[in-house]
This record gives sequence, structure tokens and C-alpha cells, in this order.
Amino acid sequence: MGMSDGKHRTRLGLMSNSETTTPPEPSLVTVRKPLGWLVIGLAWPVLVQQFLILSVALYDQFLAGNNPPEDPTLHIGHQAAQTTANYISWFISSASALVSVGGTALVARFVGAGERDRANRVANQSLALAFVFGIIGTPLALFALPWAVHALGLRDETAWSAVQFLQPIFFLVTFQLLEQSAIACLVGAGDTRTGPFVLGGVALLNIPMAWTCFHGFGPIPGMGFYGIGMGTALSHACGSLTVLGVLLVGRHGLRLRGADLWPDFPLIYRILRISLPASVDTLSIGLCQLWFLSLVNALGNVAATAHGTAIRCEGLGYMSGQAFATAASALVGQNLGAKRPHEAARSARVALLFGCVTMSLMGVLFFTFAPAMFHFFSPHAHQQPVVDAGVPILRLVAFAMPPLSAIIVLTGVLRGAGDTRFPILLSWIGFLAIRLPIAYLLTRDQLDLGAGIIIPGWNLGLFGAWLAMFADLMVRGALFVWRFTSGRWKTVRV
Repeated sequence: MGMSDGKHRTRLGLMSNSETTTPPEPSLVTVRKPLGWLVIGLAWPVLVQQFLILSVALYDQFLAGNNPPEDPTLHIGHQAAQTTANYISWFISSASALVSVGGTALVARFVGAGERDRANRVANQSLALAFVFGIIGTPLALFALPWAVHALGLRDETAWSAVQFLQPIFFLVTFQLLEQSAIACLVGAGDTRTGPFVLGGVALLNIPMAWTCFHGFGPIPGMGFYGIGMGTALSHACGSLTVLGVLLVGRHGLRLRGADLWPDFPLIYRILRISLPASVDTLSIGLCQLWFLSLVNALGNVAATAHGTAIRCEGLGYMSGQAFATAASALVGQNLGAKRPHEAARSARVALLFGCVTMSLMGVLFFTFAPAMFHFFSPHAHQQPVVDAGVPILRLVAFAMPPLSAIIVLTGVLRGAGDTRFPILLSWIGFLAIRLPIAYLLTRDQLDLGAGIIIPGWNLGLFGAWLAMFADLMVRGALFVWRFTSGRWKTVRV
């Protein structure tokens, strides 16, 4: 950096005299504060953001679980439908990764290098891509929805409930893509606070909107399951318009500009070169999760409902790791952009430590309060089988929180560095070589391998499926740690 006297040494590296001039917004690598506090300062708003995202889903789950239909025999079926619908809706994350991951990485690199104009252009191109993908993807998703629900093993009223829940969400999916893309670019610029404010509004709006559309109020008729999805979709549409309004005014050096929205194909190529592998990774995980869900659905509605509730509760741990993953992604990207790979590695280690401690504490809560958490979502007497099936699996996954934290946080580290290809391989190993084969073995009476080869299964039901997931998380966590310690991610070109 051209400085040897150490006068401007900070906890994040060295700054030359030219770097001490005040830019439109300071980058993270020039902030004078201890690294631990910097990581926490970036992570806590994202933690709030993740909790607000989860609260929308948790409220939808609560609304469905605590308001049984006139025929109680359909209640667990409706909850099973919501589990499948939630899995399918996760594909929105796959679509958003097409623009959000590359947007975060490139914005962070350019901000770290002091190139604010190029960072702003990346943000605008990411938003333009989000709009295009949303417009193209909406009719395709709506057309494929009934087929997807049927392929996952749902039938009759349960299948129709899942379709009803998802239709409004996919119809307005463009708003969610714009919302997530804008927030991701702001994170790359070092702004982890706008997202929680926007998503806080989404969460607050979702409660009255989902309740009103579900039950009906005044001139608004009760829509049942369709109403829950409609309330969620409308809430995210409002959130999208809000964050776009913030960018119209300008925030952290990023601002919507008409000229920057015009296609810049070399820059689009750079965004997609990072985002496409991340999207393939997310899509691969989504498809494998749906495959895994089909095995759970085959165990019946009770198992499917218990599985969905446990996944929602586990989300409390996942969001903790995701907060530190986001902080690590921004710090790693900006430090690598400023040619400080050592500080990038330090930032990643601190984020991983905090993420592991936080998620391990969440694991303690899962193990201790598993019965109370399940009774909250399934309070009626006829739902007791769901509680009985769900408590053991939530207590099992409590022990997987440390390796899961490594997977989540180090995925953020690798994506911040632009190393988005290697996680795909790890996902394929985890699901195709470990989770799915073991799940078949542990949930079936026997396995027909063809050519007259039949081997006995263990028939452990839902607990067997989660044992397979536990094994996958342990192996993938170790592989992510190995990739990080190799240091190869520091030299990836973006």
C-alpha cells in the first residue's frame, strides 16, 4: 500500500494518505473499530432481518395450525400441504441468487477498491436482471405448479391446498426478486440496516394482511389457504416498493439511475459468472430438498407436518448463522477488493466463531423447549401425533448446529470471495452421496436395487430421514472447513 510507518494502521489493514480522504460513504475496510465489533455491527441488523423473514413464515404456519377447517380430519392434511408449499417457495431463493450473489460480491469488491460508480452500476444492473427474470419466470412457475405438487406425492384436497397457497406468491414473485436483489447490493456496500427496516415492515404488514385474507373482513371475503399466500405476497410487494424508493433517493453510495439500468452486457456477464454457480448450487439444494421431502411425504401427513414444523423451528438457528454469513460476505469481498487477503481470512474466522457459538446456543434451546415449540404450532388434541413425531427430530438436529454453522457461514465467505463453484460439488456430495441414499435405507422396509437385488431397510420413519440429514450436515460441515483452510478462495477472480 506504500505505507511503512504504520501511522494509519487499523484493525482491518493499512490505509494510504490518499485513502483517508472522505468518500461519499466509508467502506467497511476503513472503519476504525475492533474486528469483532465490526462483525457484530454488520450481523445484528441481518439477524433482525432474518428473524423478520422467518416471522412471516412462522405466522403463516401458526395461522394454519391454530385455525382448523370445519372437518378436523383435513387439518393435518392442510398443514402437510403448507410444508410442501414452503419447500417449493424456496425456489424463489434460487432465482434471486441469479442476481443477488453476484451483486453482493461485485459491489463489495468495487466499494473496497474505492470504485463507487462501478459499484452503483452493478446494483442497477442487478435490479434490471431481477425484473427480467421475474417477468419471464412468473408464467413458467404458475404453469408448472400443479405438476410440481403432484410430483411430490400430494393428492386431492392436500394438493389443492398447496397450489392455492403458492399461486399468489408466484404471481407476484417479481417483487420479491427486486426486494432481495436491492437488499443484497446494499449489503455489499456495507449497509446491513436497510434490509431489516424494510422486512420489518413486511412482517408487520403480513400479520393483518394474511389474517384478513384468510378469515375475511368487511367487503374482503375469506379466502382460506389462498388468503395466507395472498397476504404474504402483498406484504413483499410493499417491501419491494419501499426498498426501491430508498434507492431512488440514494443509500450508501447506491442510487437508481435510468442510464445505469440500460443493459451493460460485459457487466451482466460478470454478475452472472458469479451468480450462476451460486444459483445452480441453490437450485441443486432445492431439488434435492424436494426429493428428500417426497420421501417424507410418503410417510404420511403426520410425518410431513412434523417435518415442516421442525424445519420452521430449525430456521431460528439457520437465521443466526445467515446473519454472520452476510457479515462475512461483505467483509471478505471488500477486503479482497482492497488487496487484503489476510484481513479477509481474519474476518471470516471471527464470523465463523460467532456463528458457531450462536447456533450452538440455539441448539440448546431446541433440545430444551422442543415440546413447547411443537405445541405452539399444533395445539389441538388431534394434532398430538405431530408433536410426538416432531420432538425427537428437533432434539436430534440440535446436535447438528455446529457443522451447520460452518456450512452457512463459510458459504457466505466463499460467495463473498466469488468462489461460487466449489459449494456446488459439496452440495452434490452431501445430498446425492449421503443424505438421500441413507434416507432411503432408514425410512423403507426394503430397497429394490434392480436386477433382483433387494436389501432390507431399517424402517425408522421420520426419525430415520432426519438421521440421514444429520449425517449429511456433519460431512459437509467438515468439507467446508477444509475448503476454507486451504485458502484457495483468496485467489478467485471476479
